[in-house]
Amino acid sequence: MILKEQQLYDRWLQYQLEDKDLTDELNEITGREEEIVDRFYRDLEFGTGGLRGVIGAGTNRMNIYTIRRATQGLADYLNEDYKTACVAISYDSRIKSDRFAREAACVLAANGIKAYLYKELMPTPALSFAVRELGCQAGIMVTASHNPAKYNGYKAYGADGCQMTLEIAERVLTLINRLDIFEDVKTMDFEEAIQKGLIAYIPDEVTEKFIQHVLGEAINPGICEKAGLKVVYTPLNGTGNKPVRETLRRMGIRDVTVVPEQEYPDGNFPTCPFPNPEIREALQKGLELCDKVQPDLLLATDPDCDRVGIAVNQNGEYILMSGNEVGALLLQYIASCRIQNGTMPKNPIAVKTIVTSNIIEAIAKDYGVQVINVLTGFKFIGEQIALLEEKGEQNRYIFGFEESYGYLSGTYVRDKDAVNGAALICEMAAYYKSQGKTLVDVLNEIYAKYGNYLHVQGNFTCEGVTGMQRMNDIMESLRKNPPAVIGGLEVLRFADYETSVMKDLKSGETSEIKLPKSNVLQFDLQDEAGVIIRPSGTEPKIKVYYTTKCDTKEAAAKLQEQLAVDMTKLMGF
Repeated sequence: MILKEQQLYDRWLQYQLEDKDLTDELNEITGREEEIVDRFYRDLEFGTGGLRGVIGAGTNRMNIYTIRRATQGLADYLNEDYKTACVAISYDSRIKSDRFAREAACVLAANGIKAYLYKELMPTPALSFAVRELGCQAGIMVTASHNPAKYNGYKAYGADGCQMTLEIAERVLTLINRLDIFEDVKTMDFEEAIQKGLIAYIPDEVTEKFIQHVLGEAINPGICEKAGLKVVYTPLNGTGNKPVRETLRRMGIRDVTVVPEQEYPDGNFPTCPFPNPEIREALQKGLELCDKVQPDLLLATDPDCDRVGIAVNQNGEYILMSGNEVGALLLQYIASCRIQNGTMPKNPIAVKTIVTSNIIEAIAKDYGVQVINVLTGFKFIGEQIALLEEKGEQNRYIFGFEESYGYLSGTYVRDKDAVNGAALICEMAAYYKSQGKTLVDVLNEIYAKYGNYLHVQGNFTCEGVTGMQRMNDIMESLRKNPPAVIGGLEVLRFADYETSVMKDLKSGETSEIKLPKSNVLQFDLQDEAGVIIRPSGTEPKIKVYYTTKCDTKEAAAKLQEQLAVDMTKLMGF
């Protein structure tokens, strides 16, 4: 047993904890050294993504005390930088999300900062919208996005509605680290704070404005009323149920069947242990219902409703589409129809992350759209919108997306929006249905024109006390000894985003990467293939992104498998 962890455990055990669940958990693990160490060997780290971790007792867990401490640090930062400040707060359906949101509000109130709290669970994009709509200096979204039920999290937003910048996150972290988790945190009674006007509920008008903005992003208004689109929808027991259904209703989509087992909020996610629309398991109940109902489309939004996945009815078989595929379809739909309708702005811009499909470049070129590549994380797409807004050119932005099922076509929020994504996808499906085409048909047309691009993500989990060190060791090994060949393909260029250097391995020439420094390595291979590797910012895993482009889908898949075999060996798994 490490002395530090035992001392922390003893202190928590002796403290009069307000949450009985935490006391019960601590009593249960008495004498179990490994369990104690895992809960106390570190503090949950506050970064640009805020906090994320397993719910439970300890400094390395999500609980009311780690929430309060993080919020005290945020309050100290706000009081240093602003004479008066206010913060918008939202939460999803996860276990204790509502409690954590109230606790954060109480800490802010005790520090003289007004907290605006949604009356009920609301999507992440609605939080981003509220920050700007209410003129707040920060925002808090209590969610762990698509993680398993044992997790919860705390996303922090800046005054621009984007997730907090690295610079501000580091300042907040410095302030958090000065605080004793029990002694240095201010809080006050929730009802007292309500009476004093230090906590207020966000009015319904703000939610209505958010939905109006989503509806205002229609490319072909009214198309859904005539197309007879049939949809099965699952909110995966999360926040999308009300806003997505209301938006589809107002668009004129009357035939929407909701997956009953996943309709209402339930943080246990009993029918989908991984409530992530990127994986088939999460969509299984929806697919089973599709077999009975035979809709044109299956829609699935994750618990905080910032990601949306789909399956398309192709001759009675439901074909799951990747985020890259849906993003490519949406870009072509938006660009082609806006040109056709005369609504395309001058010098239009689309924004994507560096790990997102290269097919976007080819599509964008055909429609005269400039593509801006940014680091992984939708906040970087939001930052590009803000930069355009500063110049009065926000209308140039027509679409932004990332491969992990996040889309945004408007500038009303600064985060990915699955309400907007669901609406656009349904509108697009209705548009092509009126032409006798499915989304699969249109995607096949895109591949026939631009080539069969395949993008696959691999995950390598590194959990426990040694997990972080293992991830660091893997990244450093690849950084210092980059491979010359991966999967039988020669590495043409090696890019290290931490040093901001791209090196041509044939000529030896180097060039500067003009993006913020980030722990990302990129290998550009022959035949337009590539591998990008980065540690996750929110989970104990390394993510590897494979790109292949071949004449056929089968050849692209086979080549991707070769790349994956080699990378698995190179990483020591």
